[in-house]
Amino acid sequence: MLLTIIATLFTGQSVHAASTIAHDLGNPVTRQISSGGTTQIVSTPLGTDKFQKPEIDQIFTGLSADAATANATRQGGKKWHGVNRSFSRHNSNGPSATGATWDRTTTYLKTSFDGLTLRQQRLANNGNQFTVEPPDQGLCVGGGKELEVVNDVLNVYDASGKSVLGVTDLNTFFGYPAEIQRTSPPVFGPEPTDPSCTFDRATNRWFLIVLTLEVDSASGALTGVNHIDIAVSQTADPTGKWTIYHLPTQDDGTQGTPNHNCDGGPCLGDYPHLGVDARGFYITTNEYPFFGDGFHAAQIYAFSKQALAANQATIQVTQIDTIGLVNGNPGFTVWPALSPDSQFSSARNGTEYFLSSDAAEEANGTGTSKDLIVWSLSNTNSLNSSTPKIALNNQVLSVQSYSIPDHSTQKAGDFPLGQCLNDTACATALNGEPDQYAPETEGPLDSNDSRIQQVMYSAGLLWSALDTSVTVNGTTLAGIEWFIVAPSSLPSGLTAKLVKNGYYAAANANLIYPAVGVTTSGKGVMAFTLTGSNDFPSAAYATIDVHGVGPLHIAAAGKGPQDGFSEYKYYGTDGVARPRWGDYGAAVPVGNDVWIASEYSGQTCTLAQYLTNTTQSPLYTCNQTRVALGNWYTRVSRVSIV
Repeated sequence: MLLTIIATLFTGQSVHAASTIAHDLGNPVTRQISSGGTTQIVSTPLGTDKFQKPEIDQIFTGLSADAATANATRQGGKKWHGVNRSFSRHNSNGPSATGATWDRTTTYLKTSFDGLTLRQQRLANNGNQFTVEPPDQGLCVGGGKELEVVNDVLNVYDASGKSVLGVTDLNTFFGYPAEIQRTSPPVFGPEPTDPSCTFDRATNRWFLIVLTLEVDSASGALTGVNHIDIAVSQTADPTGKWTIYHLPTQDDGTQGTPNHNCDGGPCLGDYPHLGVDARGFYITTNEYPFFGDGFHAAQIYAFSKQALAANQATIQVTQIDTIGLVNGNPGFTVWPALSPDSQFSSARNGTEYFLSSDAAEEANGTGTSKDLIVWSLSNTNSLNSSTPKIALNNQVLSVQSYSIPDHSTQKAGDFPLGQCLNDTACATALNGEPDQYAPETEGPLDSNDSRIQQVMYSAGLLWSALDTSVTVNGTTLAGIEWFIVAPSSLPSGLTAKLVKNGYYAAANANLIYPAVGVTTSGKGVMAFTLTGSNDFPSAAYATIDVHGVGPLHIAAAGKGPQDGFSEYKYYGTDGVARPRWGDYGAAVPVGNDVWIASEYSGQTCTLAQYLTNTTQSPLYTCNQTRVALGNWYTRVSRVSIV
């Protein structure tokens, strides 16, 4: 492997060393997938407020006893580790950072409304849904409409935030049976997760993706078959018809996939995200053994955007495995860039850019790193040909240190689900048994694992951020490290230089799950959740440009603590809770505005209110503001940065 070492000095910054790969990487493999029919967003009826077992989806909390037995038998004893996997744990107090200045004004905030909620998710499709945490935020905007998609529902709003059609569950949208029909015996359906979407102005099409896991309909046991479902609108109207495609991602040699020899058999295409350039549509995944241990590598999938936009019956897809491509290590969360208003790179016959980080264990990291990996995929115009010849390159830039953050605290308040679990009678009424792991306490929020978050290519620059441990006034908190990179895709390969990067943090508060959206003029907004000992989980944001990040603003203050099942030992594996949040936010530039969406805590109630059982306030609903096992909300806002 030929390496060229480049060192560049930037005004006001330290020297940043970079390793440039001087030849194309990976081994692209092209295959075809076929259309899986059409669909349309149709509002599904809401179910009734009734706690029904099973309530929790196995993909988020491990398996039920029956499903675990079936899976262990099928896979020779191998275990299922869930989706949105992360092997890394906090191990560093983080570098020193200065707390941001707060701006309590709402000058930039033009529109803000509650988006999808856990209550809407659970009751959709006549209530034939699981209780799911976290939401996994998807947002796309175009033609005066906003489409929001989360686990496992979507909605379309007008510019004022009014719902156009009503809530639709993802199983219905993709033509699947319901997630769960609580008949006797119950019937299980496929399990969609990790949604994302974008509106492409160049083609006037909406693109929406999810990872879907196939299950045995009788037991709910996972089969190991998994695929990325891709929905492409047939017009510029998201309420019209869409064409569906299914991309197999188990990579075990079945259904046209390559065989990556994952431990236990099939692989898992976890944490998919999408990007576009002038000619291509891109999806990346983190590939783990489905039932086994370890991590394989990030996968890059490249499609002809024009073929998808034309809703062709058969589509080519070119796959690149990033195993060993970062100085011998695998790529991890190689996030493809989105661009505002068709502002794509035409270099080297079309280039799509990506970013990734490598502190995580999956990337063979140590929990702390100073590496930012810049990737380019060039000759993307060839994706329209029958024999695409795309070329992948990467370069490692040196940035300020980042590390895996610890869990984020939240302000103390009422947590009625947890308080119910601490009462033997209440817990027994809810779950049919006392909580053997009591006492439960108000839990923290997951702060992510320093994987890169949303990437934008705008004004000729790449913009992104990740979660990191920071120290503010001697206190260790979760904060943000942000990056602005100038990439160049040249005939000789990729070169990139760091324009600016820094930390963004708050005194006495954690800032988690950033998403950066930047307009064509290079002015942007970074959205995130703010939470701490003085703040319930809140939707927050700050402006960003080449000069840095501005004061901290609150789009919607949290009303109470996160009080969901993932906070509590009883619903964990062997008495170990896995607090959840995120798993990502969204920021979408449109003209001089940036639409943002983040998870926040949009309700609160006391234990007495939680246990009230009336027509207006059915049991466990707190006046129809939550469901028994959780209370997450999302917040959608329009920020103007003229």
